[in-house]
Amino acid sequence: MAEEEAILQGQQNITKLLFAFADTMALKCVVELRIADIINSHGLPISLSEIAAGIQSTSSSSSPPNINYLFRIMRLLVRKGVFSSHAPNQNEEKLYGLTNSSKWLLRDADFSMTPIIQAVTHHCSMDSFQKLNKCVEEGGYAFAKANGCEIWEFASMNPEFNRLFNSATAPEHAGVVHVGGDMFVEIPHADAIVMKWILHDWNDEDCVKILKNCHKAIANGGVKVIIVEIVLQPDGVAPLDETGLIFDLSMIAHSSGGKERTETEWEKLLRDGGFPRHRIIQIPDVISIIEAYPA
Repeated sequence: MAEEEAILQGQQNITKLLFAFADTMALKCVVELRIADIINSHGLPISLSEIAAGIQSTSSSSSPPNINYLFRIMRLLVRKGVFSSHAPNQNEEKLYGLTNSSKWLLRDADFSMTPIIQAVTHHCSMDSFQKLNKCVEEGGYAFAKANGCEIWEFASMNPEFNRLFNSATAPEHAGVVHVGGDMFVEIPHADAIVMKWILHDWNDEDCVKILKNCHKAIANGGVKVIIVEIVLQPDGVAPLDETGLIFDLSMIAHSSGGKERTETEWEKLLRDGGFPRHRIIQIPDVISIIEAYPA
């Protein structure tokens, strides 16, 4: 009996993995329909019919929203903790509200994940994952196999994807000015350099080139390089440890030889780039802060 239960549990695990994409697509759906913004505009939880009215007010379709489909999508995302729901009284409509998760779906919030959700769920990004098996069989880059060119070139030729990608990776923040340049050629002199989600896009050889240019940039009185990246814990049991491994697969799908790295891999990379000392600061996120100090 125990063996049969274990076999059934194995089947359930595979089924859950098989349909995990539905969570992503449901998230994409509510982002495209701006459901979090519709709820937020009322200032309190609202009914499905009110959500539907908000969808229709901005939709280009002449047909009214399908309440049945909307209910089923919201039901799943309530189960996942993205939205909340409650019925004020037994015979009244359920009301749907924001949670700490869905607040990240507000478009005009100071911190919003809608650009990254739209970029990651863009068809060209999703198509890349269809090529993981080809990458294993023959090497190469999944994004190029799926889309005919690498992600940087694709973005330069596709204005829609370029806009989504830039919004996701270079958001507007007060006091921050984005300056173009080539980090493989030269980095301007600085007291300190901050790089967030840069090095995971590149192979070790390219990362060493970037780090050596960082070393030159802070050579005259500079203090350190601050790297904001994932530090993989392959044997870790915390939920974010698994998220790091998922990000690593995303690097296979989207980058040109990039990867997420363990502390041992970071240590070697930093040393080869001219930074023999480092300190890792863990924060309550999938990413960590790595302070690298020059020789």
